[in-house]
Amino acid sequence: MSAVSLFCLVFAYFALLLIVAWRTSRNATNDSFFIGNKSSNWKLVAFGMVGTTLSGVTFISVPGAVGRDGFGYAQVILGYVLGYVAVAYILLPLYYRLKLTSIYTYLDGRLGRRAYQSGAAFFILSRTLSASARLYLVVNILQLTILDSLGVPFWLTTLVILGMILLYTYEGGVKTIVWTDTLQTTGMVLGLLACAGWLLREMDLSPLASLAQMRDHDLTRWITSSVDSPAYFWKQVLAGFFIVLAMTGMDQEIMQKNISVKTLRDSQKNMLMLTLILTAVLLLFMFLGGLLTLYAPTVGIAAVGDKLFPAVVMGHMPALLQLIFFIGLVSALFPSADGAMTALTSTFCIDILGLQRRTDMAEPAKVRLRHHVHLAFCAIFLLLVLMFKWVDNASMVGLVLKLTGYTYGPLLGLFAFGILTGRAVRDRWVPLVALAGPALCYGIDVNQALLFGSYRLGLELLILNGCLVFAGLMLISKPATKAVHAVSSL
Repeated sequence: MSAVSLFCLVFAYFALLLIVAWRTSRNATNDSFFIGNKSSNWKLVAFGMVGTTLSGVTFISVPGAVGRDGFGYAQVILGYVLGYVAVAYILLPLYYRLKLTSIYTYLDGRLGRRAYQSGAAFFILSRTLSASARLYLVVNILQLTILDSLGVPFWLTTLVILGMILLYTYEGGVKTIVWTDTLQTTGMVLGLLACAGWLLREMDLSPLASLAQMRDHDLTRWITSSVDSPAYFWKQVLAGFFIVLAMTGMDQEIMQKNISVKTLRDSQKNMLMLTLILTAVLLLFMFLGGLLTLYAPTVGIAAVGDKLFPAVVMGHMPALLQLIFFIGLVSALFPSADGAMTALTSTFCIDILGLQRRTDMAEPAKVRLRHHVHLAFCAIFLLLVLMFKWVDNASMVGLVLKLTGYTYGPLLGLFAFGILTGRAVRDRWVPLVALAGPALCYGIDVNQALLFGSYRLGLELLILNGCLVFAGLMLISKPATKAVHAVSSL
């Protein structure tokens, strides 16, 4: 398929998103933008959140990693399942009882204003870095496969795509994203199934026969028993558990959609359905990775990692499959940024600027301020994507997980301290503790050989970070008053 045809496809898809945005954002208010008027359908939220959770990193990097790691990612998936259950039955009841719009408001009542602002600030840093890294991965593939041949520079590609996302999130926010994410998840899953089916037909294999061949090539290995390895089974399971606890349960982008559902019971059903669908889709991504690894040598493809899937599609699949692949890829692109941009706008407006507490501003003025913040985050995304273009990294999934280990650790420590203890902190010291955790983690990470010998930290860096922040909060805490005990028991 020609680059021009694929280019037209991207814009046709975007036009469809704009139609959805127009229909869902009519008469939208700040309440619609932040929490969807508390009227989102839990089934739509659950299905749409699959696309937000997976993004372009999963679409490209998880299949590409199978040749190196086998099905080892299944260890992390097991931890994900346990984490989603914990979010559904520990954190969601807390958020609904307190009737939160921003989940970081909990930290204000429980620990203090500095803790509240520290949590919001680390979310802003975390989500800005990780969402822009995910966005870069997909934009770069679009650039290399379509737009380079048309003479379009990378910076212009990024600017236009972010402009598209800005247009359909500008008014409706969460109310719009619940529907657009559903459309995008559908496109992503269709792309996955179509490509897997074509590979099976080309190799004349049934699913069971392909699994047998993967086993013969040692691709189905999924348990790592070496304690020293970063991929050790229990490390990966615990890491998966805490990644979900921090990156879902303590993440405003994901929780913003959950608390837009009217009742706690429906929100919990949403989380459990998300767990089932997400697990199935992730297993299918690994299966696709096995098929790609088997197929590539038969046609002389030497590409590995993030380059494997696009190389097979663009070099050997027919035009229709290329079309479906790009639908899936673009479907992975937009959830990488639209929900993040909306959640970042919400967090900055509510938690940093205190927009909901401002009685001196009329509603139109608040809407204008929210628009300005939304535009500012769009500009920040543009700068970060251009920065990632200058960084040569073999696997963006590894980079994203590394970033989250440093930036979500303080959130994990803050929420764990608030929920698990009844102690009060000296609020003015909280920002220093929140910064000290990642700094200590970095020192430990770069000196692993000296500190641990052959043992290597992997994804459990997030857990270590959270524990260091928790310990620091204990050091600056004191027995709580009755009022604090009342908040911590909610």
